[in-house]
Amino acid sequence: MNPRSPGKLPGHVTVSNIARTQFSRNPKIVRLVNKFKNPPNKDVGEGINTAFEAMEKLRLKKPFFSETDSGLMVVLTHESLASPEQLVLEYLAANVEVTNQQARELTGIKSENTMKNVFYRLRDAEQIEQTPKVVGKKFSWRLPV
Repeated sequence: MNPRSPGKLPGHVTVSNIARTQFSRNPKIVRLVNKFKNPPNKDVGEGINTAFEAMEKLRLKKPFFSETDSGLMVVLTHESLASPEQLVLEYLAANVEVTNQQARELTGIKSENTMKNVFYRLRDAEQIEQTPKVVGKKFSWRLPV
């Protein structure tokens, strides 16, 4: 889906900071929406954040924004992210080891136990192994030596 929004991005907003900043292009609409009993957006600039969060929950790739001469284009690909296993293996192809916390940040998995199960599946398939435990260091995983 390629929705287009007429007009440039407002104020200090750019395609690179659009998910981290807020600015209302039309404060009149914001005020009107906030008069509803249960407004869909409580504050200025929540629409983009809502889209990012919804797509993350569905494990879809993030929206892509580009600015054209006549406005803003948003591309929603509806493509699934790689599986957690694939993401871990891709990370280990470029890095020596990965911890549970790093892998959760990488995959979007919130639960330590769920991430541990991903590691166990990869271990059982002999695609990764646990790094030898070093005192004071967190457990980590690596590609087989």
